[in-house]
Amino acid sequence: MSDVPEGWERKISRSNNKEYFLNIYTKESQWDMPTAPAKQQSATVQASHLLVKHKDSRRPSSWREENITRSKEEAIKILEGFREQIVSGEKQFAELASQYSDCSSAKRGGDLGPFGRGQMQKPFEDATYSLDIGEMSEIISTDSGVHIILRTA
Repeated sequence: MSDVPEGWERKISRSNNKEYFLNIYTKESQWDMPTAPAKQQSATVQASHLLVKHKDSRRPSSWREENITRSKEEAIKILEGFREQIVSGEKQFAELASQYSDCSSAKRGGDLGPFGRGQMQKPFEDATYSLDIGEMSEIISTDSGVHIILRTA
């Protein structure tokens, strides 16, 4: 048996008696032998986001619109268009967030500042922590609306 890379522990599953590997920092597990040292999860992350609310959002109003009536599907279509503009290089993330985000963070180009686990809605938190710095998410849905997230630190 070869040694496991740093930050991983070899474990035995109680359900099927098979070997698995546990990342001691994130507590994530996998069946296959890790090929690199375990990544430590940063205590805090920093991200910007572009939020498009819809009529079923927790609070369907924003600094841009007092009464948001669009459907979730319409909100997703809008966000898909913004994401395409960013990916193509046509527009910058902060530029679109400043103009179109339904969050008050729009005045900071969507920057939410640093935050840790438990401070954001779970789908938003999970998406942000799974991104590499400089990486942009797919569309993420939360009780607040639909978002694209750019991890910045």
